[in-house]
This record gives sequence, C-alpha cells and structure tokens, in this order.
Amino acid sequence: MFDAIAGRYDFLNHLLSAGIDRRWRRLAIRSLALTGRERVLDLCTGTADLAIAARTARPSAARVVGVDFAAAMLRVGREKLQRRGLDASIALVRGDATRTPIATRSMDGVTIAFGIRNVDDVAAACDEIRRVLKPAGRFAILEFGVPDAPPLRAAYLWYFNRILPRIGRIVSRHHAAYAYLPASVSAFSSPDEFVTILRQQGFVDVSAVPLTFGIVFLYNGRRAG
Repeated sequence: MFDAIAGRYDFLNHLLSAGIDRRWRRLAIRSLALTGRERVLDLCTGTADLAIAARTARPSAARVVGVDFAAAMLRVGREKLQRRGLDASIALVRGDATRTPIATRSMDGVTIAFGIRNVDDVAAACDEIRRVLKPAGRFAILEFGVPDAPPLRAAYLWYFNRILPRIGRIVSRHHAAYAYLPASVSAFSSPDEFVTILRQQGFVDVSAVPLTFGIVFLYNGRRAG
C-alpha cells in the first residue's frame, strides 16, 4: 500500500494538512535541542521529510539515518536528497522498525513522524528506540490524535472520516490507503496509553504535547542516563 502511494505521498501530506505538517516536523526536531553534533535515527522515515528537517534545522543533526520498509518510499526520498545535496549526510536504509541495523547506544536522537501506529508491535519498536539511544538520548514522535473539544472533535472526525479518504483516493488513485489512515488512527493507543507504553519501555521525562488543537501529539522523552 505504501509503495503504491509513494509518488503522491508528499503532495497529499501537504494538501490534506493544509501545509501544517511542515510546522509539526519543525517542532519535533526543535524538541530534540540539537547542537550540530548529534547522530539521529528517523524510523518509519517514508520519503525522508523528517530526516531532511533534522539535517536542515539550525542547529541541525550532523548525521541522519532513515529506516523504512517501503522501497518505493525510500526511492522518492533518495531523489529528494540528491536534489538538495543531502545524500552525503543522510543515509536511507530499508529495514524493520523493530529490528534496525543500528548499533546499540549509537544514536543521540530518534524520531518518528506518523509511523508508530503502523508498526505491528509498538512495544518492540519502543524497545528498539531505547536500544539504539545513548544514555540520556532523546526521542521525538509525532502521531495523529483526536481533539477533545466537542464541536471541534465532531468537525474533525467528519473531515477525517469522510472528506480526507475521498480526496486521498482521487489524488493517489489507491482505494484503500486513505481509508486505512483514519482506521489506523482510531485503532492506535490514546495519548495516555502511549505515554504508559513509553514509560514501561524504560523512558523517563515522557510527555505528550497536543499540537493544532490535539489533531497531532508530539511525544518526547529520553533514555535514562
């Protein structure tokens, strides 16, 4: 499914979020408090937008590795890196988010944007994040949520369940992909539940910050020093 929509993926992300997705990624990278020396792993990197944001922030990560299982997504990402001259400082690798080819305690930061809900074993992916992080290393995870305020919640669910899948289907020419999106968000843990999972996997200072009225949550924390 992800391979099938790779060519229109970036366009639809920007269209369906009215461009706010760029701001969400900037906030995620800013929360890592980079100094210009860090090595960052971007899991479920897709077409590498968050990896690029990590490398082009000011200050930025010194080196970024993106891991994703969808080969077509990675092809699109590599083309973007080449166009921007970033292919020497960002490496894209095909792999499993629960078993990455990354050395233990080798990363200063780990990021995921809208991918943790797609992992079959969320606890295993969180354990992998802990494994690759250095002591006191930080993570930043973006994932969709649902606003709490009743009028906004109703309007958002109407858009998310009825309008978004139609636009996605028309533009991507893939029937299932953008019906899968709201279904996967509904099936994913609540913010409180996901924070509990992160704490159970050994992270400290875990927080869940709502962005854009709770449409998205930014999860932060660090591996215990």
